[in-house]
Amino acid sequence: MIPALVFFYLCFFCLVETDETEVPVMAGDSFTLRIGLTEIQSHDEIEWRFGSSRTLIATIVKGNIKYGVDKRFTESLQIERHTGDLTIANVSDEHNGVYELSINDRFIDKFSVTVYAPLPAPVITKYSPQCSSSSSSVSKSVLLCSVLDVSHVTLSWYKGSSLLSNISVSNFSISISLPLEVEHQDKNTYRCVINNPISNQTKHLDISGLCQTPSDSDHDWTEAVIRLVVAAVVGVAAVAAVVVLVYDIRSRRIELEWKIKFIKQ
Repeated sequence: MIPALVFFYLCFFCLVETDETEVPVMAGDSFTLRIGLTEIQSHDEIEWRFGSSRTLIATIVKGNIKYGVDKRFTESLQIERHTGDLTIANVSDEHNGVYELSINDRFIDKFSVTVYAPLPAPVITKYSPQCSSSSSSVSKSVLLCSVLDVSHVTLSWYKGSSLLSNISVSNFSISISLPLEVEHQDKNTYRCVINNPISNQTKHLDISGLCQTPSDSDHDWTEAVIRLVVAAVVGVAAVAAVVVLVYDIRSRRIELEWKIKFIKQ
């Protein structure tokens, strides 16, 4: 009797307990949760529920489709009448969560949907350059690869195809940076990559541009700025000189008027 009960419970939990199927999707895209049946039977009752509260979002009962009243799904959800597959279009963060499927009041499967935002391109900035004109010394730069306001991503530095370092963030939307020190004489290829389970963005590093001497156009631009500053300083000095001269003339005139008035008295 006991072995029979053990077999019964084992079979029961084989039907009830199941791992969640991970479903990554890009924001703005659509996804379909598939039951795996070619056609449901006329007497089958299909239920789709969502979230920790297990909100009923769609059912098929005797071939009739009924949708829930959850506003997150009123315009984006569709259930296929013959297979019971669930499709959600124009996905956003509010569609993140666990979807449960049951057939004839028996739990069948769980789908864990994670919505990912489009990835920004990483930006490489020179943080601490050490450019040397001496051929005997080694010139280096410390670089930062950065991305703003991201979550569920990994930021990585690669030399060729080899991973040098990386950093990951999960649920929190934050800005992250990853440093890298390189020699200016280095002939290797470097790239910074940001990725999540469904997409990536890559920024390649141009080592030859890390420690360049100013071009002629840079000199011209610098010279123009210097001239403008000098002209401004000279102009201010000239105005100040005129003000002092006018003040001096007025002072002498007032002094002369007082002397004439005193003599007349």
